[in-house]
Amino acid sequence: MAELGSKGVTAGKIASNVQKKLTRAQEKVLQKLGKADETKDEQFEQCVQNFNKQLTEGTRLQKDLRTYLASVKAMHEASKKLNECLQEVYEADWPGRDEAGKIAENNDLLWMDYHQKLVDQALLTMDTYLGQFPDIKSRIAKRGRKLVDYDSARHHFESLQTAKKKDEAKIAKAEEELIKAQKVFEEMNVDLQEELPSLWNSRVGFYVNTFQSIAGLEENFHKEMSKLNQNLNDVLVNLEKQHGSNTFTIKAQPSDNAPAKGNKSPSPPPDGSPAATPEIRVNHELEPASVDTPGATLPKSPSQSSLPAVVVETFPATVNGTVEGSSGAPRADLPPGFMFKVQAQHDYTATDTDELQLKAGDVVLVIPFQNPEEQDEGWLMGVKENDWNQHKELEKCRGVFPENFTERLQ
Repeated sequence: MAELGSKGVTAGKIASNVQKKLTRAQEKVLQKLGKADETKDEQFEQCVQNFNKQLTEGTRLQKDLRTYLASVKAMHEASKKLNECLQEVYEADWPGRDEAGKIAENNDLLWMDYHQKLVDQALLTMDTYLGQFPDIKSRIAKRGRKLVDYDSARHHFESLQTAKKKDEAKIAKAEEELIKAQKVFEEMNVDLQEELPSLWNSRVGFYVNTFQSIAGLEENFHKEMSKLNQNLNDVLVNLEKQHGSNTFTIKAQPSDNAPAKGNKSPSPPPDGSPAATPEIRVNHELEPASVDTPGATLPKSPSQSSLPAVVVETFPATVNGTVEGSSGAPRADLPPGFMFKVQAQHDYTATDTDELQLKAGDVVLVIPFQNPEEQDEGWLMGVKENDWNQHKELEKCRGVFPENFTERLQ
């Protein structure tokens, strides 16, 4: 017991707290059962609802602002890496190398400054704004407890007054406890009645200031970044002018037998990866040949005489299930007309009865369309390898699927 006293806690205090909790619990049970009336304040309850709504909105705004800051930091890192790459490929004897390096440094500083100002003018303000809510929330909860104490004291006093055998001493003591409980409750109630509406009204000015700060900082950031990008563009234009004879562009062209129009338009893969295109290799040593020859180099035109030759790899054609130019019959364990295998990189949900349902990792055996005119651009015909190995029934298992959801297996 001495140990309890040394810590400022006495047995009497503990017993008092336990008794308060029991009394409150009993009072709440009676109120819920309708056996005891409850003091109501609809205006205050509305203030509490507004407070909870304001806290929820502020917490969400704080979370989204932190996410925005994390994105700014990620973009900074990505921009820094991109500029480092430019510095690595920018050869020492090229004009504008020093200017490009200074632009990269200023770019880095601009990102850092933007992030820091967002922290100072938005995030810290947000944290300060939300910092006042825990204390008020605790006081609202305490007011609720004091209200229960007041109701309990009131009911106890009323029961003693209406008792058949009145005990004046007990009535006097109960009245004293009622007055004390009422005073404690009303003091807390009055303070909150003033603070909660004021806090609720402050949200408008806070939201305005916060988003104005963010918008202003972002506007200035993009203005300064635009200037840096223009300066970098000027440096690269100058480089192009002095080395223009060595620039070239390679674009993948659709195959001659691809249909010009199609009824199906494959959806882009979930991760936004581009549709599969023919592999293109630049070969500076090959001489141009006829474009009608598979795998041949493209001929040079007079306007492109300085461009390097481009080799476009093509896949061997199949005739009646046999690879053209090969000596043997088609393999029995593969479907007729088999051309090559692909593997699904993403899930694909079939939207028609003639489509294959794919899961990432599925291997598909690609076969030609029975009627080439039915092939829509970007779509392939095939049968899943597992289905073929199990059923060996082409008519039952084959279907079309979007090429850009798959990757060719070597």
